[in-house]
Amino acid sequence: MKPIRRLFACLAALAVPLMPAVAAEFPEKPVTIIVTFPPGGGTDLLARLLGTELQKVWKQSVVVENRAGASGNIGAQAVARSPADGYTLLMVNSSFAVNPSVFRKLAFDPKADFSPVINVAYVPSVILVPPDSPFQNLKEMVAAAKAGRHVTFGSCGNGTPQHLAGEMLAADSQVKLQHVPYRGCGPALVDLLGGQVNSAIVTASSAMQYITSGKARALGVTSKARSPFLPAVPTVAEQGHPGYELDQWHGLLAPAGTPKAIVDKMNADISAIVQSKEIKDKMTQLLYVVVNDSPDTFKKIVWDDIDRFGQLTNKMGLKLD
Repeated sequence: MKPIRRLFACLAALAVPLMPAVAAEFPEKPVTIIVTFPPGGGTDLLARLLGTELQKVWKQSVVVENRAGASGNIGAQAVARSPADGYTLLMVNSSFAVNPSVFRKLAFDPKADFSPVINVAYVPSVILVPPDSPFQNLKEMVAAAKAGRHVTFGSCGNGTPQHLAGEMLAADSQVKLQHVPYRGCGPALVDLLGGQVNSAIVTASSAMQYITSGKARALGVTSKARSPFLPAVPTVAEQGHPGYELDQWHGLLAPAGTPKAIVDKMNADISAIVQSKEIKDKMTQLLYVVVNDSPDTFKKIVWDDIDRFGQLTNKMGLKLD
């Protein structure tokens, strides 16, 4: 073996035992979790809950930073360009998988520029109207649109799963529903309660307090089956739209190239947190169905949804730029 080859072989051999040591020492400084939506929404609430618990485990500050805008693309771009060392993470939901097909130009590659860490929860979205709305159910809302009434729906932003959910309903019903995008589910709820939109499609976690207080009425959930948290609310599929299904996952991504040992350590630490009774109970109160997927499992979920949503939005002709 030539000297230079022997040198590389020795370096490679040394690198293998070093990786667990790197993971054991992680983190040695504060960690930032970038959330791609404003404060108050379901994704933000989940990130802050995890951040608080990770601080206890890691003995380091975990800062949650909101970088809203462009349906999450601004925050995603920031993380894609961050060092691949595990100190900058991206808290995402299913909108991350929608964006590649509805935005023609992204400053990052959603598959090449990220390493999935863990999927922690699913949450359905819910179609809401104000309590004084004339629509008592989803069929009445669709019928009004078919009769030519101006029906609007607010969503958590362009290209979000909630936007896609509304467009899917409109396409399946063959009606016009006027989309009104907001910079997060929280702002959409504010305008729904203020009467600026006829309806809104938001995450159940962000809407629950308004449903239980009577400030908003739920017409349907977007998941395949009824939510255990809203058992009296029928699915969209039950109301004349068989096959309609759109759940929303929430998870963490790291920049591509982050050492596998660090990704595995983060996955194990977060998995232990979400499996604890205290945190599982808190997440359940926020209407999350708790999961703790491995990095490989989460990668398949994200990659498959990018392809699935791409086929769906192309069929619908949905483009946002």
